[in-house]
Amino acid sequence: MKKTVIKICLYSVSVFLIFCVVTNNVFSEDFKSIPVKGMVTMIDLGAKKCIPCKMMAPILEKMEKNYKGKAAIIFIDVWENSDQAGRFGIRAIPTQIFFNKEGKEVYRHVGFMGEKAIIEQLKKMGVKS
Repeated sequence: MKKTVIKICLYSVSVFLIFCVVTNNVFSEDFKSIPVKGMVTMIDLGAKKCIPCKMMAPILEKMEKNYKGKAAIIFIDVWENSDQAGRFGIRAIPTQIFFNKEGKEVYRHVGFMGEKAIIEQLKKMGVKS
């Protein structure tokens, strides 16, 4: 009986470790610094294969360049990093979350968010382009 329980436990741990390696979800070390301390942060949580998310990709790339050093613009693929969806309470994608310099959430938007709306929200938070 004990040998069977031990075998099941070892098998379960092995499957979990293989899952982590295959999905690249090794305890999300890369995401500990989000939101960025001391800087306004916008996180777009979506997926690379989601249509509205694909439409936002060039906007986010432009925002990232335009606001470099002024605000952190970050994309997280929640299909590849499902633990982050839970961490940020995501119910639908894309979802954009804006954090102030202290790391406090100040605004959340669900769905496609255009460039003008992103710029407007960043302005409200004191970030100039």
